Amino acid sequence: MATPGESPSGSPERRPELDAIRMLVVIGLVFFHSALVFATEGDFYVRNSDTTEVVTVIAGFAVVWAMPLLFLISGLGAWHSLQRRGEGAFIAERLLRLGVPLLLATVLLNPLPQWLRQRSSDPGYEESYPAFLPHFFDVHVELDEFPFLIQGQYFETGHLWFVVLLLTFSLLLAPLPRRLPREPTRRALDRVAAATLRRRGTLLSPALLFAALCAFVGMEEDYAGWHRWSYLLFFAAGFLLAADTRLRTAMRREARAAACLGVLLFISAAPGFITADDPFTQATPLAVASRALFGAAGWCLVVAIPGLLDRPGRQPSPRPVTPADMTSRQRVYGYLAAAVLPLYVLHQPIVVAVAYVVVRWSAPIPVEYAVVVVTSLALTLAAYELLVRRTRVTRFLFGMRT
Repeated sequence: MATPGESPSGSPERRPELDAIRMLVVIGLVFFHSALVFATEGDFYVRNSDTTEVVTVIAGFAVVWAMPLLFLISGLGAWHSLQRRGEGAFIAERLLRLGVPLLLATVLLNPLPQWLRQRSSDPGYEESYPAFLPHFFDVHVELDEFPFLIQGQYFETGHLWFVVLLLTFSLLLAPLPRRLPREPTRRALDRVAAATLRRRGTLLSPALLFAALCAFVGMEEDYAGWHRWSYLLFFAAGFLLAADTRLRTAMRREARAAACLGVLLFISAAPGFITADDPFTQATPLAVASRALFGAAGWCLVVAIPGLLDRPGRQPSPRPVTPADMTSRQRVYGYLAAAVLPLYVLHQPIVVAVAYVVVRWSAPIPVEYAVVVVTSLALTLAAYELLVRRTRVTRFLFGMRT
């Protein structure tokens, strides 16, 4: 999940702002999923008896950009990894670094939130966790749910849907650079990049595509609101943006306008999502228009955030940086950058388990929310430090470099 960029000279350049976004999104998921415990809408594993509409609005703004941006950054990194390794080695690396933790977490971590859901929703449910496990793994294959082929009454990929889609998209697009005709592809990319740089606003035109996709294909609540194949477009956009530095320049230039437009579009979409009975799939004019505004807002914000944070021209150190040379901030940054995938895999079962205990209290929502966030974040970091980071075997199992 590395996210190098591309320097003007064509050599890979680490883009720290992209690593920072990845860290922000993954750590922010602890805050996000903790908030869903107190949301009036939705069907999170554990629900508090007291809820608030405020969570719906705040969570909606996070949903519109966070996971799409994570896919775009992953596409950027995948492009450079593919160029460096070649197709075969890239596929092998993705299967190991994404497939192994996906399998491990599906078997060891994902049953827990579902079991706690049963216990939370039904006070009379007394089945033990070992007795529940066979029900969780009672599965069948549904081809029309691709790539989520394994289905069951209790089985789920849970928060690992991101890893499933990221692995699928990587495997789907890996053959693309080799199979596309080189010269026609290069000329087409050159024309697109030149037009984007020459005409202001061109980089925002894909917002129309995302608007149409959300409006007419619909959205899926199980995958952070967006339709699963919308994320393929964000991932492919990362591929494209990595291929020509002029697109990065255009992203920086359009960032402010994109940010303003994205916020305005999201505000315009919010009333429809609040008032419609089923804004994700309903065919009423209000629901369709709200989804279209949401899709357009998503692309604008995905352009805006990296563009605003991008600071080109950093000069790398002429010698390797040793731990003794690092400031405390750099050490924390390096620690979290390496921990992104394990923290993502670990966080949700921990949040659900902590919330299962806390919702039984009779405290105000802000107090309970703060306890869930702080405790979950501490336990997630502790689990990473003590159970994942320290051995080669566990690092391999969670997709880290050994």
